[in-house]
Amino acid sequence: MKKRVVITGMGLVTPLGCELEAVWKKLLEGESGITPLVDPELNCFRSKIAGQCRDFSPLPYVDSKEEKRIDRFAQFSYVAGIRAVEESGIDFSKENPFRCGAIVGCGVGGLGEIERQDAKLDKCGASRVSPFTIPKIMLNAASSHLAIRFGIHGVSYGVATACASANNAMIDSYRLIRDGDLDVVITGGTEAAVSKLGLVGFAAMRALSERNDEPSKASRPFDADRDGFVIGEGAGILVFEELEHAKKRGARILGEFLGYGVSTDASHITQPDSEGVYAGAALSAAVFSAGLNPEQIDYINAHGTATKLGDVAEVGAIKRAFGDCAKSVAISSTKSSIGHLLGGSGGVELIFSLLAIRDNVVPPTLNLENPDPACNLDFTPLVAKERRIKYIVSSSFGFGGHNACVAAGAFTE
Repeated sequence: MKKRVVITGMGLVTPLGCELEAVWKKLLEGESGITPLVDPELNCFRSKIAGQCRDFSPLPYVDSKEEKRIDRFAQFSYVAGIRAVEESGIDFSKENPFRCGAIVGCGVGGLGEIERQDAKLDKCGASRVSPFTIPKIMLNAASSHLAIRFGIHGVSYGVATACASANNAMIDSYRLIRDGDLDVVITGGTEAAVSKLGLVGFAAMRALSERNDEPSKASRPFDADRDGFVIGEGAGILVFEELEHAKKRGARILGEFLGYGVSTDASHITQPDSEGVYAGAALSAAVFSAGLNPEQIDYINAHGTATKLGDVAEVGAIKRAFGDCAKSVAISSTKSSIGHLLGGSGGVELIFSLLAIRDNVVPPTLNLENPDPACNLDFTPLVAKERRIKYIVSSSFGFGGHNACVAAGAFTE
């Protein structure tokens, strides 16, 4: 018999802050976490704005010595993961460590550390390169540090499917618990690519917004005046748990992970399928996997990056998957507030979706002032909207043609 999988803890690190309820309040009030880049090494490229975690510090969760040995992307997931575990109330010292796991998605890993060590190599020679270089940059560092912290001896690995990484990590976690292999998994996604190479690489593709004079107005999903995405950083980490295991220890259940859908465009390394055929298939599969019909989905947290091609393709995907229901389902892109966290986005967006279920409110799509005629669905422009929400779908689509959609709902016995 397939096991039911519930969420018992959530933790965030975002450009709007790290305190869950404070971040949620800011999101609903339409606050933007997108700001100018002030570092002269970063603000010299075409795009001079980003969603930055300006006040983030891993202290007191790590000491100052250990902080230098963990890259920023893994620090994000470490702090968010600890907070998620604290909220869940789980004591891993009382768990079977072989039935616990840590699976975290990340698109590019320690990009900033690669830049720093490469500069040292060129300027000072091989003897000055840090012995912690490889442990800091490797993608699986995020999950490994969480496993070390909590004494997890079951599955632990990283997932890299570009911007779909977090969703794929959570899908893997769900399947391992559903099939009876594990009881608990710390999962989600993280990213820290606001760096020279990250900025210049995406800017060279003309993928980034260049609305540098109006940072808070720059991320404009589904708006006719959108000019690209705004890069962001942060992490969203959740505790997934088998239902009976959670009930046995008296855990507070925050929601239920119900199903998923995945597909691959297999058409272009960066551009989405223009008709949204394969993204639509992933959306349909997520709804079907959850045992639901399209008309039962109350809210879609859209991928919605504000690229010209991507937004239109996503609208096509929603229309294919939802048919006549596409016009009535509430949709929004929370990237309009915090930017695009790349491999970390799916974890944050599932957390936002679970909070939307809890509070029966749809977070807004900021800056949607002049809707693109090709994006003619209800994208919740500018202000949050009260609505009964029981079931959600959250979508992530990544370079390489990766499509990963997840479905979740309010917990019921």
